[in-house]
This record gives sequence, structure tokens and C-alpha cells, in this order.
Amino acid sequence: MHYREIQFILIMNLMLNKLDQYLIRQFWIILGISALGFVSIFVIVDLIENLDRFMDNKVPSLVVFKYYLYTLPYFVSIGLPMSVLISTVFSLGAIVKRNEWTAMKASGISIYRVSLPLIVGGLLISGFSFVLDNKLVAFGNEKRFEIDRDYVKRKSRHKLKNTLKNIFLQKNTSSHISLSKYYIKKTTGHDLTMVDLGQSTMRKRIDAKKIVWNVDSLKWVLTGYSIRQFDDNGLEKNVFFDDSDTLINLGFTPDEIQQQARKPDELDYYSLTQRITELKENGVDTLRWEVTRYLKISFAFTNLIVVLFGIPLVVLKEKSSMSFGAGASVFVIFGYYAFIKFGQSLGFSGILDPLLSAWIGNIIFMTGGLIMLWRAKT
Repeated sequence: MHYREIQFILIMNLMLNKLDQYLIRQFWIILGISALGFVSIFVIVDLIENLDRFMDNKVPSLVVFKYYLYTLPYFVSIGLPMSVLISTVFSLGAIVKRNEWTAMKASGISIYRVSLPLIVGGLLISGFSFVLDNKLVAFGNEKRFEIDRDYVKRKSRHKLKNTLKNIFLQKNTSSHISLSKYYIKKTTGHDLTMVDLGQSTMRKRIDAKKIVWNVDSLKWVLTGYSIRQFDDNGLEKNVFFDDSDTLINLGFTPDEIQQQARKPDELDYYSLTQRITELKENGVDTLRWEVTRYLKISFAFTNLIVVLFGIPLVVLKEKSSMSFGAGASVFVIFGYYAFIKFGQSLGFSGILDPLLSAWIGNIIFMTGGLIMLWRAKT
């Protein structure tokens, strides 16, 4: 290899390293500014919308502050894809606008090499988004829903259902509890079945037509109940029936039953997985829960998909790269969210498999982004 060729390669590598550093710096600066802007807009709009509800219910200022503190992770999560797309368009668009992209093409540098740090950034943000959604967002949603239920009683948007049906609890590996119906306000349940399982046989079973929580004793009042005990061979050894009322400690409280009313948005991916497993073991339809669980993963990849779309939007029209890219970004974001909701509705109705319904928007837009990137001018 000649000296001039080696010198050219070294210069190109140095230029690419500087380009990578420049793109990364610009990308993260714009991302931080745009994310802060979107979150600020979300908070202001939401506060204006909820102000009358807070005032009508005389919610303390500290509680309102906590409400929006818990809401911040959710606003960051939904604002990230828009911020990432804007960051991609403006950081790459600055290079195109100054004709640096034309010089790079003349030097044989492809769009794929230039966009590499942005794609890596999109992957990292997708990973961060998944952690954010399944740690802070799920926790924040649970807390702000609780505030809404406790303080904004008259106009709460997150009221728990008063009546729960087909409830299943698993206290540990051996205790399984089921109720056909439970009234939250009355702390009353119907058709209790509680089974204590050993390693290979049933050890105890309690059935009751009705159970009512007794606040004074912190125990359940059972009506029309039976208690069966079994020996090591699984045969009944003791049986007790009674139609009168009796107090028994069943090992669970109304609060634990009320957890069944929690919305999927209040649960992270792992809690949803556990909940789905419990429901399936008890023969309950888990279609909506599965769609929501898969969406927890698919939505995180939004950040990578908007990067793949943003890069070709800038280089397709070099003379008006920023304005065209910014305008097209709006349609990309809204179109993507529309497909996400469309797939979700198809999954909820059972038309599509839960996994496919959660990923249909990602598949379509990622395919479109890769095709546009492949056809982009180099």
C-alpha cells in the first residue's frame, strides 16, 4: 500500500471520528432540549385541564406536586420518540445544510456510515425506554392513580371497579384462593374456595357461600362454609359443615383482593407476565393482558424506528432538508401512533394474535424505514 493511500485512510478515519463526535454531541443536546420542551408542554396542558378538578376537590398543593412528580416518567416516555426524531432530523440536517454531506459523498462516505452513531443512539434509548416504562412509569402510574382516586373522588378518571368477578389469588406455592364475585366497598365476597396443596396431595380445603371482612378482628366472617382436611394419601379425614357465621383468618386481606382491580398500566412487564400466568392457571381469558404486555416491549423500539425514518427524510431533499424533515416527522409520529392503536384494537378484539397486534406498527414502519434508508442517496 502506497504512502498516499495510507495517509488518505488515516485522514478519513480522523474525519469520521470527528463526525461521530459532532453528531453524537448535537444529537444528545437537541434530544435533551426537545425532551424538556415536550415534558414542559405536557405538564402545563395537563395542569390546565385538571385544575378545576383539583380546585373542586380542594386537593392540597403538595399532593398536586406529588401527582405531577409521579407523572413525569410517563410524560418523558411518550415524549421520547418525538424528541428522538427531532434530534435525528436537526443533527443530521445541520450537516446537509452546510454542504458537508455533499463533500462526504464525494469522498466515498455512505449515508450508512454517517448514520451509524444515530442508530446506536436509537438502540440505547430504546433500552432506556424499556427500563423507564417498566420501572418508573409503572410505579408512577400506580401512585398517581391512587392520588386521583383518594383526592379527586368526584371526578376521578381512574376509579376502581366496585365489583370484581372471577378473582384468583395465590398466596404462596401451596395456597390458592378463588372468589366468583367480590364487592370492594362492602368488602364482601361470594363463593369462596381456598385450597392448601401439599407436594403431591391436597391438605385442606375451605368453601363458603359468603365472606365479609370484620374490621374489628381483622378476620373474615364466613357464612355457609365447609372445612375439609385430608391425610397424606389425599383422603378426607375431617369434615366440618356449618350454615352459621364464624370468624376465620384466611391469610389474605381486602387490600390484596383489591389489587386485582389494578389496570395493566399500573403493572410492569414482569408483573404482567406473572399475572397472566396466574390467570391462565385458573382458566381466565388473558387476551387483553397479553396484548398490553407485548406492547411494553414493542413501544420501546419506537425510538429506533423513528431514527431509521428520520435519516432518509433529511437526505431525500437536500436543499430543504430541515424543513422537509421536520414536516414529515409530524406525519411519521402520528402515523406510527395510529398503527400502534390500530394493532392494539385488533389484538383486544381477537382478530390478530397478541404478539402480532403489538408489533404490527413496528414491523410496517421499521420495514418502511429500512427501505427508505436503502434507497437514500449516497
